[in-house]
Amino acid sequence: MSLHVEVTGQGEPLVMLHGWGMHGGIWAETAARLADDFEVHVVDLPGHGFSGQREEARRKGQTAEPRLPFTLDSIVTGLAAQFPGPVNLLGWSLGGIIAQHWAACEPQQIRRLVLVASTPCFAAREDWPCGMPQQTLEQFAAELGDNHAATLRRFLALQVRGSEGERELLGLLRERLFSRGEPDPGALRGGLDILRTADLRGELPRIAQPTLVLAGGRDKLTPPQASHRLAQLMPRARVVEIEGAAHAPFLSHAEFFVEQVRDFLKNN
Repeated sequence: MSLHVEVTGQGEPLVMLHGWGMHGGIWAETAARLADDFEVHVVDLPGHGFSGQREEARRKGQTAEPRLPFTLDSIVTGLAAQFPGPVNLLGWSLGGIIAQHWAACEPQQIRRLVLVASTPCFAAREDWPCGMPQQTLEQFAAELGDNHAATLRRFLALQVRGSEGERELLGLLRERLFSRGEPDPGALRGGLDILRTADLRGELPRIAQPTLVLAGGRDKLTPPQASHRLAQLMPRARVVEIEGAAHAPFLSHAEFFVEQVRDFLKNN
């Protein structure tokens, strides 16, 4: 698995994982601020952004097929090989699910964990009401093959709904969505399958690393209740709920977000 990684700054390593359908470019401002204190590694997940693309294909705006299926196990295997650790790890949304699985499977590689707008179980279940309705995710899956660009844009609108500065945030996300080319359709389907089927609640008690869970108080995709339940299932986790934020608090409340991450990583 070939991963595109951008490295800036000096200090303890901090690996940053983006959400579904996006790429590492979403972290541009956040990574620049954190690079004052950490060696920041911004990853394009397989089939997203520049990962898995040959230079020639990239210049032509084409996307290469991912070499491995886009599954939790295959992604963690690739990340673990790329970053033998130990590293600090920050994951947003789908990236947070990947981060949880990585921390549970390879605990010696992860020093500290930051989970942003994340959940162990993205889809709602009878015993997990604080998730997205299965019907909504199934509709996304059905529409993905017809027009994946329109499906991704709809997903972006859900991410910022209710947030302070909603219109500006939506414009920023739309601007960056395809700024590194379009994601591979197979990777999109694989990522959506993870969101639909993953249930990591049984793994959480094994994640003993100090963990900061950052939740948006107005998040419609991963409501703050999911973040609080997530933290309750982990031995050393605490939650900071950001009022006025939705699913992208690192954009809507950038200064407070960076302050919380920096303070946690330096003092735990």
